[in-house]
Amino acid sequence: MSVKVAFIGLGVMGYPMAGHLAKAGHQVTVYNRSGAKSAAWVAEHGHASAPTPAQAAQGAEIVFACVGNDDDLRQVTLGPDGAFQAMAPGTVFVDHTTASAGIARELAAAAKAAGFESLDAPVSGGQAGAQNGVLTVMVGGEQAPYDRAEPVIKAFARSVRLLGPAGAGQLTKMVNQICIAGLVQALGEGLNFAMAAGLDAKAVVEVISKGAAQSWQMENRGNTMIDGKFDFGFAVDWMRKDLGIVQDEARRIGVSVPVTALVDQFYAEVQKMGGSRWDTSSLIARLRR
Repeated sequence: MSVKVAFIGLGVMGYPMAGHLAKAGHQVTVYNRSGAKSAAWVAEHGHASAPTPAQAAQGAEIVFACVGNDDDLRQVTLGPDGAFQAMAPGTVFVDHTTASAGIARELAAAAKAAGFESLDAPVSGGQAGAQNGVLTVMVGGEQAPYDRAEPVIKAFARSVRLLGPAGAGQLTKMVNQICIAGLVQALGEGLNFAMAAGLDAKAVVEVISKGAAQSWQMENRGNTMIDGKFDFGFAVDWMRKDLGIVQDEARRIGVSVPVTALVDQFYAEVQKMGGSRWDTSSLIARLRR
């Protein structure tokens, strides 16, 4: 069934996600802060663009967003030209930004007061996952709007799940990033050890990936880490933003995340090495300087 949707934010994730919605047969209107990106998207996919988030959201049944951070999100939703100014009662806002649980709850309350619903729905899978339409989507919010949005989200997702009330999606994404940070650092240390010890590191990966050390990161990034290739999407700058959100929330709820805090500082060293736009597997680079 074709649904009239808006998509706000055409970055490395949003651009292909909006494209999958168009390919699935939905009626898509896009907005991006840079009009050139909107024009390029329309030239590639057809459909329409709008000069403000509010105009993009006008008449849409579901409004998607994927922007940079809490401040960007607040601007495109609650600002004077924000989507919430134009969304009709009964519609659904779906936010794919990785942001704080606090902003997710704030938007859910604002939406509820205006007669529509908001879901926080951060994603995992990186640029490749967005391009291939196989993202994992972690959702916070209420069941009824989730049930309406889920079939549409599946245009670019392999897995979608409602995990609890507003904020639960963002909190789950924090868990995701905590797990990735520690795992990539351990993988980098292991591979660096293997190379320094004179082992055939790729042969080591082939063997140990069949046992208890196996992970997605090992299977997909082990050999490229050995080769020093770090151009696979999710950038160090973005990971540091996410780990900052994790540490803020950890302080708020009184939880210790010492490994996450340490790995965040290792990523800061990678930034100083000029690796701000390298992908997160570049942690091994600071070990091999």
